[in-house]
Amino acid sequence: MAELPHIVDLRQSPAALKVQRGVMRLLRGQYDFCCYAEVPLANGRRADVLGVGPGGEIWIVEIKSSLMDFQVDQKWPNYKDFCDRFFFAKPPELDPGIFPASEGLLVADAHDAAILRMAEHSPLPGARRKAMLLKLARLGADRVHTLMDPGELK
Repeated sequence: MAELPHIVDLRQSPAALKVQRGVMRLLRGQYDFCCYAEVPLANGRRADVLGVGPGGEIWIVEIKSSLMDFQVDQKWPNYKDFCDRFFFAKPPELDPGIFPASEGLLVADAHDAAILRMAEHSPLPGARRKAMLLKLARLGADRVHTLMDPGELK
């Protein structure tokens, strides 16, 4: 049998991957969200983690694994137009005080995560929600197909 392709795209640091795993476990386990990693958005950005809740709500989580990672990032406000709630996620050793108090905040390691500060609820307009949910349905199906048929050429 052929080797399956990597699910992780290898752009994340080991620290970021640990945070990602904990965040996805929290969202799935406590909130019944289905999660996607590395989701391309219509504005050209990529959401680190995007979760879809049972009622169609969409949360985006931007992972920051170090102080420098946070300091050099000026694009995070661009994610807020594509979700109902926006969070930063950090490893336990990173100071929570560096993050804007106006945004949601999670702390995570490879095993679990916790919400330190709930994000403001800012509901998506209906047309944007529909577009996002269609995009996510297609993205999920495409990722499953790639795992099932890794040799297919596009």
